Amino acid sequence: MESEANVLGGELAPCGTDPMTGAMRDGYCYPLQRDPGRHEICAVMTEEFLQYSKGQGNDLVTPRPDLDFPGLQPGDHWCVCVPRWMEAESADRAPPVVLEATSEDVLEDIPRSTLEAHEYQGGETQRAEPHDRSN
Repeated sequence: MESEANVLGGELAPCGTDPMTGAMRDGYCYPLQRDPGRHEICAVMTEEFLQYSKGQGNDLVTPRPDLDFPGLQPGDHWCVCVPRWMEAESADRAPPVVLEATSEDVLEDIPRSTLEAHEYQGGETQRAEPHDRSN
């Protein structure tokens, strides 16, 4: 079942629209059966995480126009794969998490207390237009 609730039990907030994030590029980090990467954690990019991810073979910095991917910079909000965030957390490289914009489905793999220990303290999430997942 695809959920649109966040890890706090409320309505899932948008994660980021500049650049546009989410498996469907609609700004949201909700689970989708057709998304094996599980882009369900809304994280605020740090240089440390971007370099860690690149070292693991997932370059999030380099723009890829062919994939409509602008490349990320520190401070960008991005839907991160659950397994990659867990790896980064184990390596002390996990980026801060926007709890209001992180899918509750993440709690199947990561304790809420762990997410809260990495909670983003920088303010509100970015705004996105209401989304339609029917397509």
